[in-house]
Amino acid sequence: MEICNVGNRIMNTYVYASPNGYVMIDTGYEHSLREVEKKLNKKKIRLSDIRYVFLTHAHDDHAGFLNELLGRNKNVKVVMSDKAMTTLKRGQNSFKGGCSTLLAWAFCKCMGVFGKAGHLFPIIEDKYNDRFIEITEGNKTVLEELLHGKILYTPGHTSDSISLRVDNIIFCGDASMNGFPSMKRLTIWIENKVQFEKSLGILFAEDVDWIYPAHGKPFPKSDISKSIKEISKIKLYKLK
Repeated sequence: MEICNVGNRIMNTYVYASPNGYVMIDTGYEHSLREVEKKLNKKKIRLSDIRYVFLTHAHDDHAGFLNELLGRNKNVKVVMSDKAMTTLKRGQNSFKGGCSTLLAWAFCKCMGVFGKAGHLFPIIEDKYNDRFIEITEGNKTVLEELLHGKILYTPGHTSDSISLRVDNIIFCGDASMNGFPSMKRLTIWIENKVQFEKSLGILFAEDVDWIYPAHGKPFPKSDISKSIKEISKIKLYKLK
């Protein structure tokens, strides 16, 4: 399976072909759709070819250009957790929880210097409500067939965090990270440590070789074991 990364150094936006059309994993920050579209075109993929967005969670760097994408592509639908819409309608990340390390805390504070401290993104317009599909036990199997994958519930980073297994890999969103300021594949923000530990166990239990995070390069699934061993040491550092 060919996987295209049409994101940037900050945020990965993966695209893969399924029998039911192209699937995009998350979007990116507001105003980044133009660059994403340029990279799609280089891969001979039109923006209108995207049939589904799999939203791993409702944060500004993952849902930033959803409104614009829905306006440009009349056929695309968004598959997401049934807990995501509240945040999408608020247009701002939750500040529940805290940073997983002091380095992560310092990084988040520095983001304020660049105007990102509010973690704001465009509120989803009501006219697009019917383009969102909330995952339920009743439709999960059908959605997995459409996405040609397996949906995994991986809360902890946020309550609405989900992941998608496709063939031999897992698109994990921010359930794990790889690169500064993340350490030992730990995500830099955790809402719930208990849920986070369980979710890492879910990722590790899947019979796959590779994890594709939203931040940083793909890494071997075996690396998740490092994260699990570190969870008991984590102290959450509040931002507010």
